[in-house]
Amino acid sequence: MLTVFANVAEGSCAGRSQSLSCVKYKKYFTTEGLTIMTRIAIIVGSTRVHRRGRMVADWVYEHGRAKAPDGVHFDIVDLVDFALPVLDEPAPAAWGVYEHSYSRQWAETIDSYDGYVFVLSEYNHGVPGPLKNAIDYLYNEWINKSAGFVSYGMQGGVRAVEQMRMIAAELGLADVGEQVVLSTSTDFDYTGWDESDPATTGAFAPAQRQLADLTATLHAVVTWAEAMITVRQKLLAA
Repeated sequence: MLTVFANVAEGSCAGRSQSLSCVKYKKYFTTEGLTIMTRIAIIVGSTRVHRRGRMVADWVYEHGRAKAPDGVHFDIVDLVDFALPVLDEPAPAAWGVYEHSYSRQWAETIDSYDGYVFVLSEYNHGVPGPLKNAIDYLYNEWINKSAGFVSYGMQGGVRAVEQMRMIAAELGLADVGEQVVLSTSTDFDYTGWDESDPATTGAFAPAQRQLADLTATLHAVVTWAEAMITVRQKLLAA
């Protein structure tokens, strides 16, 4: 649980244009001694019908929930549940003005979290298209939060994470160095599965060492999420 001591009132935006930063931050810090929940979203970055991403995200969620200290809450945010089309908003994301209801729902969801764990595979040396599309729908909702990565693939998905770190830097996300790298060869069990079938996912069976990496990653994401709340507070007060 993080307690934020703020003397910033709603009127702190008076005399200033309703800039995106003013609108974004004022809702967090309006009560002195406000006690808030640190909320972390586990974002499933693949939308394919036969995907491994959801089983990996479930593993992250269960481990996070079991290890989370009081006041830290994890949720799974699955892109499948939002069905976002290819970005079609008229205004740039930085304006924070959304014409479509699905965009507003997505924005409100992402804005409600303090940090993110991206569960992603690697497509053609990079980030899955649906995940990049979903990220690009928004801008201010991501800024000054924390981010961690759990990747999977034949090569562990590491090149997708490299690309994500560049994206995170542009969005002002504090991406943590700790990460989980899962191999579709050694962290999945294909016993009884037809490996010639393209729909085969195998059963998720992560090596024991992956738990230590996951614990470290989640701890770092939560720690930085709490630190970035203070950053957002100071930006509002400036």
